[in-house]
Amino acid sequence: MEALQYLLNLNTTYVLIGLFTVFFTLEQFVNKPFRLKERINHSIQNALLQGTFIVLNLFWSTLIVLAIESLNRNEIGLLHRIELPFWIELVVGVMLYDLTAYWFHRMAHTIPVLWRLHRVLHSDNAMDSSTSFRSHPIEIMVVFGASDILATALFGPSSMALGLYALLLIPFFVLQHTTLRFPAWLDKTIGLVITTPNLHKIHHEQDQFHTDSNYADIFILWDRLFGTFTYKPADQLNIGLKEFNKPEQHSFWYLMRSPFLSIERRKTED
Repeated sequence: MEALQYLLNLNTTYVLIGLFTVFFTLEQFVNKPFRLKERINHSIQNALLQGTFIVLNLFWSTLIVLAIESLNRNEIGLLHRIELPFWIELVVGVMLYDLTAYWFHRMAHTIPVLWRLHRVLHSDNAMDSSTSFRSHPIEIMVVFGASDILATALFGPSSMALGLYALLLIPFFVLQHTTLRFPAWLDKTIGLVITTPNLHKIHHEQDQFHTDSNYADIFILWDRLFGTFTYKPADQLNIGLKEFNKPEQHSFWYLMRSPFLSIERRKTED
């Protein structure tokens, strides 16, 4: 219990930066899809999005925490009606947060106003470990903040389960976007339940059939259960969105404005 509490007290921003540093360094030696100078500029543009989120989220995160604490204090949600051992309840809570995020992620692909926010992440055609920074601040705060609140209201997972879920997401995000190659046998073993880096990269394929699949952050099990799982070998993927084909479209200022711009989605055959 003390070890778990220690982990939950870690500053997730520092954890994210630490993991990014490790994998960014590994990418320089193992996989070099583009020159270091380009990669550094690419990482800076992505990091500026994360920095903006951190600043804007100082107030918003407090509201989310207060809402979740209020729901837990008033014992709202399914798990408050069921007696489960602590560790089982913790694991179930993490899974329920991930399940709710899966459905919010699906909505981000089907509801136009949400897609405008979410396409900031998908627009990265030079995906590497810094892509884990590349989400529009409004999407992270409002959309996925709402996901956590709804999961708590429906299912009643503890704040400790939310903290563990948030901590687990960080290594998943970084690993799933890194350029490092992972063996296919991982997809056929733990990939039956867990979202491996290869399986997540399929979600960033230009072909919309694959883009609109493999939504789960941690448990690919949800995609398998709800019919949104697809597979394509990692070395055959074309990453990004065709409509983001100009260098200036990958700058911080453009990405911040892009949800408010009308950008027609281009099919892969265009």
